[in-house]
Amino acid sequence: MSLIKSISGIRGTIGGKVNDNLTPLDVVKFASAFGTWLQNNKNKKDLTLVIGRDARISGQMVSSLVASTLQGLGINVVDLGLSTTPTVEIMVPELKADGGIILTASHNPKQWNALKLLNEKGEFISGENGAEVLALAENEDFNYAEVDDLGKYETRDDAFDIHIKQILDLPTVDVEAIKAKKFKVVLDAVNSTGGISIPPLLEKLGVEVIKLYCEPNGQFPHNPEPLKEHLGDICELVIKENADMGIVVDPDVDRLALVDEKGEMFGEEYTLVAVADYLLKDKKGVAISNLSSSRALRDVAKNLDSEYFASAVGEVNVVTLMKEKNAVIGGEGNGGIIYPELHYGRDSLVGVALFLTHLAKENKTVSELRATYPSYFMGKKKIELTPDIDVDALLIKVQEEYKNEEISTVDGVKIDFPENWVHLRKSNTEPIIRIYTEAFSQEEADKLGDDMIAKIRSLI
Repeated sequence: MSLIKSISGIRGTIGGKVNDNLTPLDVVKFASAFGTWLQNNKNKKDLTLVIGRDARISGQMVSSLVASTLQGLGINVVDLGLSTTPTVEIMVPELKADGGIILTASHNPKQWNALKLLNEKGEFISGENGAEVLALAENEDFNYAEVDDLGKYETRDDAFDIHIKQILDLPTVDVEAIKAKKFKVVLDAVNSTGGISIPPLLEKLGVEVIKLYCEPNGQFPHNPEPLKEHLGDICELVIKENADMGIVVDPDVDRLALVDEKGEMFGEEYTLVAVADYLLKDKKGVAISNLSSSRALRDVAKNLDSEYFASAVGEVNVVTLMKEKNAVIGGEGNGGIIYPELHYGRDSLVGVALFLTHLAKENKTVSELRATYPSYFMGKKKIELTPDIDVDALLIKVQEEYKNEEISTVDGVKIDFPENWVHLRKSNTEPIIRIYTEAFSQEEADKLGDDMIAKIRSLI
């Protein structure tokens, strides 16, 4: 079974049986549920939704199904076509629309696709709202429009231009400083929409772009998650081209990974750290990430007389805490930059512009800049439990065991030791506890995970 329904949307593999995979009927049902939910919650007759998709092979089919379904409900559709998640997020309020749907399975392989749901602010709908949409889908409680009341359909091809202009207009993006450096970069866009959105931005910044996998045909040349083990080609090309750096994005362009001039990974966790370093030097304030992100962000914020807070894992949770604390910058350790001066969503385009401004002003190479930040290493492990074990009770036992340490229970149990940390999160679908660790060496991070597994086994 490869159909996953959650409060943030629905995702699955294309083909197969209804309710088991992401079939055309599942797409129609879920689009109907979201459209119906909007109609039930908006005090207006004419609703408009913005849709856009990444370049994966199934995108055009899924997009057509969604658009037609919304029209069938009497909802007007503005179709951006090939787009990025942050571009759709920006265009919803730009067009004064009532919501949006992004058709992307993010970093998942090409057989996957998904519907991600946005409110009128261009932000992911809340958990409570998502549960209501799921209930409507389950009950199939839909009422489609009669022929004279069908929704209208239009396309827009200026969304990237609008997105890029908003970035270039930010006071914190120094276009002239970047142009003066005459940077040369290699871009790996995994044959999706980063290949048609990021080059125009870089060109306006006076940056020379060497394109690698920038044809938006959905044929991912490597695993699309921007991790070190998948990025050998760009690391080699950066060296061969004598480039200043490499830029890597995932298929929907909300995650940003960087490669230094030596062909070494900057570290996904450190994209946010570097951007926060730049912004907090100019404006003291608050930085936010989730509990499983690197401690390096906390260290940088503290060094700049700023505050750091951690949210539960998940973009919606990060954004909620950012608003509560009026944060200057936030995001997730997977390379997700959320800059509220532009919008409350992970955005690789603004991340690129802010990082290049920082690099230009620091007058360092990318590797030299990376060396200015504390080095941490992360580990990820899991422990599989039998179905009869009460995972919540087990996590309470762990909490009691380490009661003298700094503990957070915002999302599972996170134990902050002086030199490192462990974060335990239970799976919502399996009897599994996921164990995230961070320390000053990879060996120490891995050992910390193994020690925690042994401790949990002793508590069972």
